[in-house]
Amino acid sequence: MKRTKITDLLRRTDYGTEVLVKGWVRTKRGSKAVNFIALNDGSTIKNVQVVADVADFDEELLKQVTTGACLAVTGTLVESPGAGQSSEVHATAIEVLGTCDADYPMQKKGQSFEFMRKNAHMRLRTNTFGAVFRIRHHMAMAIHTFFHEHGFFYFHTPIITASDAEGAGEMFRVSVLDPDNAPRNDEGRVDYAQDFFGKQTSLTVSGQLEGELGATALGAIYTFGPTFRAENSNTPRHAAEFWMIEPEMAFYDITDNMDLAEEFIKYCVRWALDNCADDLDFLNRMIDKGLLERLHFVLEHDFVRLTYTEGIAILEQAVRDGHKFEFPVSWGTDLASEHERYLVEHHFKRPVILTDYPKEIKAFYMKQNDDGKTVRAMDVLFPGIGEIIGGSEREADHAKLLNRINELGIPMKDMWWYLDTRRFGTCPHSGFGLGFERLIMFVTGMQNIRDVIPFPRTTGTAEF
Repeated sequence: MKRTKITDLLRRTDYGTEVLVKGWVRTKRGSKAVNFIALNDGSTIKNVQVVADVADFDEELLKQVTTGACLAVTGTLVESPGAGQSSEVHATAIEVLGTCDADYPMQKKGQSFEFMRKNAHMRLRTNTFGAVFRIRHHMAMAIHTFFHEHGFFYFHTPIITASDAEGAGEMFRVSVLDPDNAPRNDEGRVDYAQDFFGKQTSLTVSGQLEGELGATALGAIYTFGPTFRAENSNTPRHAAEFWMIEPEMAFYDITDNMDLAEEFIKYCVRWALDNCADDLDFLNRMIDKGLLERLHFVLEHDFVRLTYTEGIAILEQAVRDGHKFEFPVSWGTDLASEHERYLVEHHFKRPVILTDYPKEIKAFYMKQNDDGKTVRAMDVLFPGIGEIIGGSEREADHAKLLNRINELGIPMKDMWWYLDTRRFGTCPHSGFGLGFERLIMFVTGMQNIRDVIPFPRTTGTAEF
């Protein structure tokens, strides 16, 4: 008999039909006469209840049916008399596919997230993490669908690179040289000319620069892949390995860029509400009681658009009115999450797109405004999280871009190919980046990036 997934089984009404379900035991309860087994196969947050008459089964077999055990159950689909479930299975045969030892770490309810991170290989079977990672899948599908429907091409940029897109230098080095006996040049430094690629290479922090090349050939592309940052930051918002979505569009100015970002993020939120209702309902009840309200909040409001200078004026007025921020705020400083959230949650009470940041706090590739002080950057700010998208109109003028690269001391030997796009048919173009995990945090209500990545890579952590 062919197995039926539990998500499909719970929608069926052909009662009296023989079915086969397989999954892991969530709970087992009952009496001397009957056992009630909650079975889950990961296809849905909902369990199917298996009813097993004790008299019909070997006592030793039923002893093996414990929390975490894996079963194959053949039985009759019947309408359930219990509240909260439409169907159940009256078992006629139970096969224990895998027993579960008594020290199974996910047996008890109420474990802390920190405990579950130490058991990340098993936490996937819990209701919370099952919901999170089903939603993660759906968000990936939403992203690909959105860009495909809008005529973008999925563009694969390199994981191993010799350029630092952000100019921060926080990159993981890639080398096959023996760290204990690396060859040295005349200056006593490691001679990367003898390395695999003939130069110093690292794991990418962004696919943007290569994405710009794609946009100037294909018109509109998006990247969606892993990125890496060797930043020794032990916060709930940072990880060493994370995924980025980075669209780049030829002939888009900053306004076009903002329009696309707003449409895109609303599309993703709407997809979650339409396709992940059961998981979102669970997370709203158990993890974050304001989750659904925030998701609808984003859909129901147009995003406010204002300049960084206007935002700073609002924040400085808030300080004068007695609001206390942990970090000082003044023109020229990079905004902290608390500043961004104040604008969204307290002042405007809707999502915000902040533009025209000081050039000193933004990347070299952003188009400079005529004032000589600001660039055409844009950050999308959300409730509960602060910045969720960062982007800009890119500098299309070869001389201005070259001058900025020289000002910042970025090695030209690594950037010649990037500058060629401004020499050979330059065009106005724009793009933005969305940290996938930031999106998942917002959509699930989870407060730590470690809890929206199946196996997180953070400082001092590379398990599993």
